Amino acid sequence: MKVLFMCTANSCRSILSEALFNHIAPPGYQAVSSGSFPRGQVLPRSLSTLEAAAISTAGLSSKGNEAFEDSPPDIVITVCDKAAGEACPVYFGPALKAHWGLEDPSHVEGDEATIDAAFHATLAHIERRCRAFLALPLRNLSRAELQQALNQIGEL
Repeated sequence: MKVLFMCTANSCRSILSEALFNHIAPPGYQAVSSGSFPRGQVLPRSLSTLEAAAISTAGLSSKGNEAFEDSPPDIVITVCDKAAGEACPVYFGPALKAHWGLEDPSHVEGDEATIDAAFHATLAHIERRCRAFLALPLRNLSRAELQQALNQIGEL
C-alpha cells in the first residue's frame, strides 16, 4: 500500500510524515511525499529532527505531485490546510483522500529550544497518527470504513 503525504512546500510536515511512516511501517507499506508548490529542498531542521529521532533521511527530497503520475498512491493524506483545499491531480484516480492537518513548526518563532520543541512535538503527533493507521485491520475494512477511520485519525 502506498500512502502519499502531501502539503504545499513538501519541505517539513509531509517530509516528517513520509520518513516517520516508513520508519515504523511493516513490509508492504510505503510512504512518499509531495507538494503542490514544492520548495525544492527539505528544511534542514526537518532533517535534523529526524536524525535526532534515529529516523533515516536517505532519499528524502522536495518534489511535486507529478512525481507520482505514473505510480499513483492508494491513499493521499494532506497535512496542511492549504493543500487540503486543493484538488488532487486527476492521475491520483481512485485514491482515498484524508486530511490530517498539522501546525507548521517552521513558522514557530523563539529560541532554538522552542523551535526544536515544536518540531519534536509535530513528529510525535505524526507518530500517533501513523501508529493509529497501522493498527487498523485494513484487510477487514470496506473502502467506506477505511475512509471513516482515516478521517477519525485526522482528528487525533
